[in-house]
Amino acid sequence: MLRGPVAVLAGAGAGKTRVITHRIAYGVDTGAYSPQRVMALTFTTKAAGELRGRLRALGVDGVAARTFHSAALAQLNFFWPTVAGDVAPKIIDNKVRMLAHAADGIGLKPDTATLRDVASQIEWRKITMRSIEQYGQLGRTVGSLGTDALVALMRAYEALKDERRQIDFEDVLLACAGLLEAEPRVAASVREQYRHFTVDEYQDVSPLQNHLLELWVGERRDLCVVGDASQTIYSFAGADSRFLLDFGRRYPDATVVRLERNYRSDPAVLEVANALMRGRPGALTLVAARGEALSPTPTVADYDDETAEAAGVAAAIERQLTQARPDEIAVLYRSHAQSAVLQQALSARGIPTTVLGGTRFFDLPEVRQAVLALRGAAVAPQQHTEFVDIVREVLRSLGHTAEPPAAGGALRDAWESRQALLRLAEEARPGTTLRTFADDLVARAKDQHEPSLRTVTLATIHAAKGLEWPHVHLVGLSEGLLPISYATTLEQVDEERRLAYVGITRAARTLSLSWARGSGRTPRQPSRFLAEIAGPRGPGGTGILRAVDGSATAAASARRR
Repeated sequence: MLRGPVAVLAGAGAGKTRVITHRIAYGVDTGAYSPQRVMALTFTTKAAGELRGRLRALGVDGVAARTFHSAALAQLNFFWPTVAGDVAPKIIDNKVRMLAHAADGIGLKPDTATLRDVASQIEWRKITMRSIEQYGQLGRTVGSLGTDALVALMRAYEALKDERRQIDFEDVLLACAGLLEAEPRVAASVREQYRHFTVDEYQDVSPLQNHLLELWVGERRDLCVVGDASQTIYSFAGADSRFLLDFGRRYPDATVVRLERNYRSDPAVLEVANALMRGRPGALTLVAARGEALSPTPTVADYDDETAEAAGVAAAIERQLTQARPDEIAVLYRSHAQSAVLQQALSARGIPTTVLGGTRFFDLPEVRQAVLALRGAAVAPQQHTEFVDIVREVLRSLGHTAEPPAAGGALRDAWESRQALLRLAEEARPGTTLRTFADDLVARAKDQHEPSLRTVTLATIHAAKGLEWPHVHLVGLSEGLLPISYATTLEQVDEERRLAYVGITRAARTLSLSWARGSGRTPRQPSRFLAEIAGPRGPGGTGILRAVDGSATAAASARRR
């Protein structure tokens, strides 16, 4: 399968990144590929960095592992001067600010929230390859802006960009595609440079990204796409799983491989996941690599309100911590607004937490300070002192202590970050020096290869995609939260179902689901997805889920404390 076209339908936990990297490495080892002729496309800088790191570990250097935008921008910057006789336009650093200036120019005064939503609409219009005229025919409105005002603002925004000779993030893809279509010599040069393409998470490709991919590939057939339609959770941002599902029809001679053996999760967890997606388009049936269930049946708990739910989850995590590390546990939810009450409940029990999606690890002030100090120490003459002891001493000079401060504050967050650096040193390969360790930290920062913190992870399901934990608590499984209240069409509800599926399949060993009967004065009903999982006899009725009286359990735990 070294020659395309190839579609790998890879279920959650099936080891798709291993498949991608080993396929490329085998192609290089056998001489089928020259690494400089391979383009591996991802959707995040972090994923591209991980891909490069894994390829390096396999002895492969020189492969271009990039995001679509990174690859397109590199080509724009390279070819624009020879085609246009000038440097490529700069990318605007703040789309909302430019929209505000454009609005002022045509006498509109929308608030910042409205401008953010307009920016999202502009992004969606471009990645779905619609002109402003075509967008206007959809009759959409944003806040107080009617269709006509919205279209006028979009036109003013584009005119202002042209006047300032700037482009936005989506224009990078559009301009690159336009360059390839208008300049045959540019297209020929790119196709000569890159002859073998691999696309990760292909279910998330947008019409614009797929169009650009086809321009890159040209008449060649060496294209390998990897994805899972059941994990399409970015349709709202233009992702279209049809490109993955229809791959075999577009390429009738394509090799289609189904990877349904799951190496992550216990069979009991996979039973829940399969029940939720049964009969859905493109759904794979996951089979556990280990045949026997080693973990308890996943639970579903109901609580009086969200505060009680948070307290119940915190109590359950406190019990788990007698046998598991904090970083082996995650609490997942639909929206960021749900995190505050969970943080408070966990902090009340002295349990350290990290909210995923905040400041990147290597951008944290205490981490930047520590890396600079370690690099400075690495260039100074070293006495015969153990490498790890030097790292420990440098961190101690910055205020690090052997014992952590109380959980729930900035001091504890800073301590956890420095402690993660110390663990990296303690786990370094034999023969590592302070200089090589400092260099490795710089490389990690560049590739966004962040160490794990010994904290319980709180994350939206969107942010958790691609990650896994032994123990997962999926909260807020009530109507209005998951599915979210504004999911009103069948397509939108299906997107929410896939989101729940992604959350469930993050769990390796244990899975607990929960919902609250009320939020303030608003009563809630259990999510329809719970009924779909459990079947006609209700939650716990088929043995897939075990029902738990969450409020009673939380109350009993509070009395014991």
